[in-house]
Amino acid sequence: MSEASAVTVVSDLLAAAPIESGKLGHHTVLKSEDVRVIVLAFEAGHVMKDHAAPKTLIMQALDGELRVVSEGTTMTLTPGTIVRFSAGVRHEVEAVANSRLMLTLIG
Repeated sequence: MSEASAVTVVSDLLAAAPIESGKLGHHTVLKSEDVRVIVLAFEAGHVMKDHAAPKTLIMQALDGELRVVSEGTTMTLTPGTIVRFSAGVRHEVEAVANSRLMLTLIG
């Protein structure tokens, strides 16, 4: 990918982010000046403890099932669900099943 490219295509996000036993996979699949897309690969039972992103964050489950807790609300993410967080909003993520979660950081 060229920095000057006006169009970027990322093929097969699931293949780019294999689920590995015993660890959280962190795969940056797209990076440009104004946006970064990361796919996290969770083994069932893995928990990302309470944390916050420094930029606007959009979460989308690519497969599996994830539980997200933020500001006293519990949400279930399955494929087709999207959640937006303002910069600095704290949240925790737990994989109910083997899952891949696409994160889009904007700004």
